[in-house]
Amino acid sequence: MDSGGDSVLRSRCRALHDPDRSVDGDCVSGEPQRGNGDNHITGNVSGKNDMEHVISKKLQLKRKAEHLKSDLMRQLDSQVNDFMDSLIEESASLDPTPVASVFSPLLSEKERSKLRHSRPPNSEGKQFVSRRSLLDELFEVNHIRTIYHMFIALLILFILSTLVVDFIDEGRLVLDFDLLVYAFGQFPLVVCTWTCMFLSVLMIPFTLFHLWSHTQCASYSHPKLYSLLFGSVFGIYQALGLGFLPAYVVVTNSLPPASCFIIIMEQVRLMMKSYSFVRENVPRVMTWSKDKTNPGPVVPKISHYLYFLFAPTLIYRDSYPRSPVIRWGYVATKLLQVLGCLFYAYYVFVRLCIPQFRSISLQLFDLKAMVLCVFNSILPGVLVLFLGFFAFLHCWLNAFAEMLRFADRMFYKDWWNSTSYANYYRTWNVVVHDWLYYYVYRDFLWMSQKRFRPAAMLFVFTVSAVVHEYILAICFGFFYPVLFCLFMCFGMMFNFILHDQRKGPIWNIIMWTSLFLGQGVIICLYSHEWYAQRYCPLKEASFLELLKPRSWSCQRGLMTDSNTL
Repeated sequence: MDSGGDSVLRSRCRALHDPDRSVDGDCVSGEPQRGNGDNHITGNVSGKNDMEHVISKKLQLKRKAEHLKSDLMRQLDSQVNDFMDSLIEESASLDPTPVASVFSPLLSEKERSKLRHSRPPNSEGKQFVSRRSLLDELFEVNHIRTIYHMFIALLILFILSTLVVDFIDEGRLVLDFDLLVYAFGQFPLVVCTWTCMFLSVLMIPFTLFHLWSHTQCASYSHPKLYSLLFGSVFGIYQALGLGFLPAYVVVTNSLPPASCFIIIMEQVRLMMKSYSFVRENVPRVMTWSKDKTNPGPVVPKISHYLYFLFAPTLIYRDSYPRSPVIRWGYVATKLLQVLGCLFYAYYVFVRLCIPQFRSISLQLFDLKAMVLCVFNSILPGVLVLFLGFFAFLHCWLNAFAEMLRFADRMFYKDWWNSTSYANYYRTWNVVVHDWLYYYVYRDFLWMSQKRFRPAAMLFVFTVSAVVHEYILAICFGFFYPVLFCLFMCFGMMFNFILHDQRKGPIWNIIMWTSLFLGQGVIICLYSHEWYAQRYCPLKEASFLELLKPRSWSCQRGLMTDSNTL
């Protein structure tokens, strides 16, 4: 029995050396264990079962701890980000030498009270701080950067697919990029039109504001009459000089889509910037006119205004946080990424959109065909959405911010984590959202004395929807208010249904599903109408026929002209 006890002892000693199989008891190498061998075997089996039970318990606790840690870190990260954003803005607003105090003298309490009721608060506007773009931070994580690599791999597959199909059909490689050549046609006219727009925005609003500011001093009588006069001139310039003339150039010269988008989007951008310049500086002059201790009104330098016209923001300030140096390698990388996104969009349209809509049989408006078209358009619609976001809101704006040493790079937030459309609208395009919030929503509340918040929100949605539809109508050459209806109907509805109280992954899934479906509707209906406009001429040029979507009544067989886009 001693030999049996020795063998059991050795097995228990080996178990002790295994960290996952530790048992109680003493064990000394070479020392015989006294007692019955069967008892040792029974005790060993019992200890092994106890050990497996303990290990199972430990694994369960470990899994629970990991889930708890993941949930806690996610909640903590969200709360810390919100807290830091609010803390940064509050700390900037509590600066001992705020901008408003530099340009306006101290007023008495009576004058302050009167001034508060005469204009919206100017010191509670957007605070600019130095911060990086979110994707620049996320791309430092290998897991996130892998997603970027996946999109590059998909672009390579698009290129290979196009080259192979062209080689099979044509017997050679076709590298003429006919769609890009067509889309950016008449580019010299685009450059000339943009130059005229920019020079007019640089000189006319600044000159009008400079002249008006001097009419507010005591030597001029009837300052309100001058304000009405200069305000009317500025409004006429906005409507005719910036509003009508660029659109007239686009329509009369039948510019292709990409060239149209350049002019019309620059038109809207310059109109918003010139309005911001006037809106931010008029209260400053009005403050000076209440107390004329300074010899004259403080008018911004034209160099400040010129910098603002190029800066990637729509909110005017005399100065912004600046980065210490310009990283030209970073600028080159971002511009190359913009170029890559342009070619990416080209291959998306060439491989996924044009073949589908060129070969489709244009029939009377059919619900079944439309449903199939929408679902087939979801993939290209989503890719165009991602490409537009990455190319413009991240690469293009960051490239200009780097060249201008503009340090506040928060052009967007984590809109992809949104569980509500209210949060999505706030985080998708922070640049435009800031302009709408401070100059449309808050000013509407100020004029209504904060009594009509739903009406203010509805007004913001209406302005945004009208501008978006105006851009598409001018650039595509037809009126088809799909985007307007999505904004005003489904956008407003989802804004109240998927509100900020909705939390949890399921609401993020619902948000993404509806967003994908909306992109499919936009791509399908606008592409369908585009080809209907090309192949179904008007029978009679009446105003009603111009407003009526031609795809509803167009009936044509398969398109045979392969050179038509």
